[in-house]
Amino acid sequence: MQDTLKIGLIVKPQGIKGEVKIQPLTDDINRFKNLKEVLIDGKIHRVLSSVIGGNTVFLSLSEIPDRNVAETYRGKFLCVTRENALPLEEGRYFIVDIIGCELYTDDGEKVGEITDVFSARTDIFTVKCVDGRVMRFPFLNDTVKKVDVVNKKITVNKKRLAEVSCYED
Repeated sequence: MQDTLKIGLIVKPQGIKGEVKIQPLTDDINRFKNLKEVLIDGKIHRVLSSVIGGNTVFLSLSEIPDRNVAETYRGKFLCVTRENALPLEEGRYFIVDIIGCELYTDDGEKVGEITDVFSARTDIFTVKCVDGRVMRFPFLNDTVKKVDVVNKKITVNKKRLAEVSCYED
């Protein structure tokens, strides 16, 4: 498992004092209210202040004193260590733990490996199938039967998967 988790993307500088505008990559935007530190390119930055406005976050971070320095951080990810991650509710998983899992049907047939997760109203899994095709399907309770991120294995209902999945041409 990966030691750090992406929680936001620096979109652009904000103002002249080094603040940055963040696109949250987390289900709970309020997690930024009590955030003490983040990692950017593996380097720790203390959070000096945070303001939530709509679906964006504005942060002031240590070692980013002005707009010029803030500009150099454009497009970089904010990460936290697993120890500083918010606890997950039952049945919730970090996307980074889902990617790389092998996908099996409930009758034991290997479908392929999950290569990406796209968040929409429900998460959409992308699978590189054993036959080389690329398949996508939504994470639905009646489709996904078991998620085991420790052993990197996800089991789905074969019949339901056939009903809800689509393949790239």
